[in-house]
Amino acid sequence: MKLRTHYVFSLGLLSLFDSVLLSDSLEIIIIAGVISVITNNVIDSLGHEIKGKYISRTPVTHTIPRSIGWGLLTSAPIALALRFLLHSPIGLILVTATDGAVAGLSHMLLDIFTEKGIFHKVDGRWKRIALAHFSYDNPFVNGLATLLGILMLFVAVHNHDILTLEKLFSSLP
Repeated sequence: MKLRTHYVFSLGLLSLFDSVLLSDSLEIIIIAGVISVITNNVIDSLGHEIKGKYISRTPVTHTIPRSIGWGLLTSAPIALALRFLLHSPIGLILVTATDGAVAGLSHMLLDIFTEKGIFHKVDGRWKRIALAHFSYDNPFVNGLATLLGILMLFVAVHNHDILTLEKLFSSLP
């Protein structure tokens, strides 16, 4: 998928995920946006190599476990900054750290539908797995993923007060 598609899809997914756990929707969207951009950039920057006139994915970042690791690595400095510079609550810090892993997984979720797919190890060798073999720049598929990201963002903002577990737990005796 195109990088901007990854940005929007991850932003929507992270916002929806975070809206269930936290109460401040503007803070959620800002953090989700920052983590989405940073994580997806790191995964694509470190996980592609130039072979002649083509760019190819590598297993450095395009495996499920490694994408989670890179996501956690990119969100950790943000979580630490929230803790030590802004003295944010521990719930926000934990959700921020988790957002990196979710963003890494969302990158693999979209890339597994492209023709080059993602990597997994079979008998000690890297093999590609692809589910649908769409071109990475297919306008319909990129548009659909972008639309899903926007829809998830809309649901996160619109239903924020209804979905918040923090609000539910605060009403318990």
